[in-house]
Amino acid sequence: MAEKIIIKNGTICVPDEPVIPFIEGDGTGPDIWKATSRVVEAAVATAYQGKKRIAWKEILAGEKAYNLTRQWLPAETLAAVREYVVAIKGPLTTPVGEGFRSINVTMRQTLDLYACVRPVKWVKGVPSPMLRPEAVDIVVFRENTEDIYAGIEWDKDSSQAQEVRQFLNNKMHCAIPPDAGIGIKYMSQNASERIMRKALNFALEHNRKTVTIVHKGNIMKYTEGAFKKWCYEFAKREFADAIVTENELAASDGCVPAGKLLLNDRIADNMFQQLILKAQDYDVLVTPNLNGDYLSDAAAAQVGGLGMAPGGNIGDGFAVFEATHGTAPKYAGLDKINPGSLILSAVMMLEYLGWKEAADLISSALEKTIRQKKVTYDLARLIDKAEALSTSQFAAEIINNM
Repeated sequence: MAEKIIIKNGTICVPDEPVIPFIEGDGTGPDIWKATSRVVEAAVATAYQGKKRIAWKEILAGEKAYNLTRQWLPAETLAAVREYVVAIKGPLTTPVGEGFRSINVTMRQTLDLYACVRPVKWVKGVPSPMLRPEAVDIVVFRENTEDIYAGIEWDKDSSQAQEVRQFLNNKMHCAIPPDAGIGIKYMSQNASERIMRKALNFALEHNRKTVTIVHKGNIMKYTEGAFKKWCYEFAKREFADAIVTENELAASDGCVPAGKLLLNDRIADNMFQQLILKAQDYDVLVTPNLNGDYLSDAAAAQVGGLGMAPGGNIGDGFAVFEATHGTAPKYAGLDKINPGSLILSAVMMLEYLGWKEAADLISSALEKTIRQKKVTYDLARLIDKAEALSTSQFAAEIINNM
């Protein structure tokens, strides 16, 4: 009998048949969702021999929601995620430069899914521009609710922009030109500390070795610089017995004590270079919103691109897992696109539920399928003698390899 996941004492309690809401997504969303749900159902059935299953519940967002309800993100959808705790979604349309606000960002902020978690790891057989893509094995913890993604901005010709310009120029002695649009970037101590807590707890629970704070504090001293400061102070205050900082190592023999996490920081632009030249030295990255967006996509490019990059938005118990790429509308309905991102996001979801056996089945079967050179067109064009499969055929091969 299907039951709801509940949160008890800060921990999710998962029944054997949880109800999990899903959003198909726009563009290629229905194609990749159909493939993903088949793979997940097969893995759960194989791993648990009928003792566990998922009861899917469709909820609406994006173009499908607008066509049916004239709302891009119905209140009922947000209520359903709160009620059922864990959800999964395909890509959703976001206009550039005008139109409605990003549905993804709205969901993250409204539901307080403050940690955007993006694991980036090479799957053997996936083509990569790097000589050693296996060196990339990081998890990005990106603060999800503040920074410029808070969406506080005004068009240059608006009365609000004029008022803000006048205040800043007259009262704060700035020199903002009259034709400038204005956005406000803010970061709070509370948000910085709670994303740091998530990153540190993850690193300790998964035997990671290093946590790196990524920031642009050399330029933005009271936002990004404060983020760095607050993260360090929080770690030293609440995780003192579990960490050692890079500066502390420099003053000793340079060896990380057994059982300790190494805590360091890097300037954001330098971090891009580090990921290319010394990826093996990095493990868990904790970042403000915009830095994490850039870095997670750049890291994904090293291991096959966004088509193979999963993601989850996680709060205090509540979580929405999602494909990290766009909607690719020109491929909509063609049964052609790579479902890897959403499938791997489903792996994250299964791990979050504590269903590791099913998650591992999918991961190993996906890798085996790719090593057999049975892949979708985006990978086939880069792999010698590969067999180009449709979305649904790729899902079938993954299932066959379980």
